[in-house]
Amino acid sequence: MIGLNNENRDPLFGNWFTNSESQFPNHKLMNRKEILSHLKENPQVSVLIVGAGINGIGTFRDLALNGVDVLLIDRADFCSGASSASSHMAHGGIRYLENGEFRLVREAVGERNRMLQNAAHIVKPLPTTIPIFKYFSGIFNAPFKFLGWLDKPSERGSLIIKLGLMMYDAYTGKHRIVPKHKFLSRNTSLKKWNQLNPDIKNTAVYYDGLITNPERLALELILDSEAENSSARAVNYMSLISGEKDTVILRDELTDERYEIQPKLLINASGAWIDFSNHSLGLSTKFIGGTKGSHLVLNHPELRDAIGDNEFFFENKDGRIVLICPLFDRVLVGTSDLKIENPDEAFCTDEEVDYFLELIKHVFPSIQVTHDHIVFRYSGVRPLESSTAKSTSQYSRDHSIQVLSGDWTNLQFPVYSLVGGKW
Repeated sequence: MIGLNNENRDPLFGNWFTNSESQFPNHKLMNRKEILSHLKENPQVSVLIVGAGINGIGTFRDLALNGVDVLLIDRADFCSGASSASSHMAHGGIRYLENGEFRLVREAVGERNRMLQNAAHIVKPLPTTIPIFKYFSGIFNAPFKFLGWLDKPSERGSLIIKLGLMMYDAYTGKHRIVPKHKFLSRNTSLKKWNQLNPDIKNTAVYYDGLITNPERLALELILDSEAENSSARAVNYMSLISGEKDTVILRDELTDERYEIQPKLLINASGAWIDFSNHSLGLSTKFIGGTKGSHLVLNHPELRDAIGDNEFFFENKDGRIVLICPLFDRVLVGTSDLKIENPDEAFCTDEEVDYFLELIKHVFPSIQVTHDHIVFRYSGVRPLESSTAKSTSQYSRDHSIQVLSGDWTNLQFPVYSLVGGKW
């Protein structure tokens, strides 16, 4: 999410939920019909943002707080793509350290901390437990990855996890929002979680954030932005159809009516659909190398009681990092990381379901979990940058802006594609 540095504004959420006055204190928020009527009469807009996931919404908010007239659209509902299909975590990306993405981790930890402070009604501190089954394994994972010699990392042991958590804690800085990590002995761990796999050597506990309701958080950001700026407008169920010269054609998905918009700048924040949106504008790109992440929601009181308030974040037998997380009175289990070409074809397969049910046995072998405990399954596609890496775990989780402009585009406005990004 793009930060703000305006005077008296928080770097992430501006003056969200503070008592400072709006620059438009008396304006009335438009409903959808009024916004569409306004667009018919006033098609010019400084910035058009395509895609109302968290990348698009965060950009919308930044521009709104800076007084820019901006239009945000999405072909479906707000926050209905990958932003709602996540693991519900506001995390700093501890596992990105192994890929050498230190700047990304520092940035993500800072954003996690601001979310915990500024959206405390939705983002809660999440104690996260790592069950560890070896002491010294995995020491050479990072250098071998850097040299391109490693497709599947060896299991991370206590020593390498300890070093990683020390670095992770350091990124939080002096103003600590969450407690430092701690290591628990095998005996202490088994007393605390009595159904935990007895083969563990020890456990590590650190803190990240749990986004209890990402859709609500996204909607509040939109509404707050519109309240701050009468020239900031958001419309869902509005598709990008085409673009030529100074005009973009939009279609109302509810009525099939067309709208001609004339932006000075177009921001493509459509996530896994970025290349598809660029194609609609007549531009051929291959910016995205999306990977599918699926999850299960379980109604399993025994498992829910076994994990308590802790997420269990661990390495499965195949090397994939997976999680078992409390979500209200249910249990969230995930996630996969599978390359996918068309995000519209993403769904949680039976093979993934079997994989998720099996991974629970690795940590809680005495707890029986079956298909009958599944109450919901979902998938989302990470809008990762296109990569030639052999393994999806090696795809960069960093973000970038790709700019398309010039006579060759046949467009009189530049197109900024927001590649990557996450909560």
